[in-house]
Amino acid sequence: MLVLPNGYRYVFWVARNIWSPFVLFGSGFWMIKTNLLPIEEGSTVIIANHSSYMDIMLMFRLRKKPFVFVGKKELARIPFFGYLYKRAAIMVDRTSSKSRYRVYQRAQNVIEKGYSICIFPEKEYIDETILLNPFKKGAFKLALEHELPILPLVFLDCKRKFPWYTSHGYPGTLRVKALNMIQVKDIKNKKTETLQKESHELIKNTLEKDPKRMALEAIEVWKNKNY
Repeated sequence: MLVLPNGYRYVFWVARNIWSPFVLFGSGFWMIKTNLLPIEEGSTVIIANHSSYMDIMLMFRLRKKPFVFVGKKELARIPFFGYLYKRAAIMVDRTSSKSRYRVYQRAQNVIEKGYSICIFPEKEYIDETILLNPFKKGAFKLALEHELPILPLVFLDCKRKFPWYTSHGYPGTLRVKALNMIQVKDIKNKKTETLQKESHELIKNTLEKDPKRMALEAIEVWKNKNY
């Protein structure tokens, strides 16, 4: 990630205003917000379900205020995407405990600069037959330690329209729903595990109750395709 004070803001601006809309439009997608997002005030931990490369483009388009991704270092190998990703993310090697520890140090530096942190907290996410995998603790540990509010976002259509294995996707609208902000500083004696579980249930319930059933349909399509 760029360390110059204004360097990252420039990278973020390019990713948000040029790269992301180009990829979305070029792939035949356009974003629809099903409700208003909370006003951006101070640093926030942003979490969301992760079922598509398009999730990253949508995230950039949703937030005007710069944020930094925390994600797998393997994604940096993708041509062109990797170039921007390395400059917009704190990369973690999940096989290295030292790497995971350094993530918290770098995240603290990012927060001190006034940026938000964006984490897709699912442990694994490329299994097309699972609606929402269990969450890792990292995002919630950061939120509690720094008393940062958590903004849960739900990507309702990506799993059906542009899944990891794109043989059964199709273009169209990609809906995003913002859930109520979780004000961590107002929570007393809250454990990481409890916050982790409650956040998972909020996002999973939203996917299950989607009137269009897009994520559930994606699972059915994938199972039928492979039987």
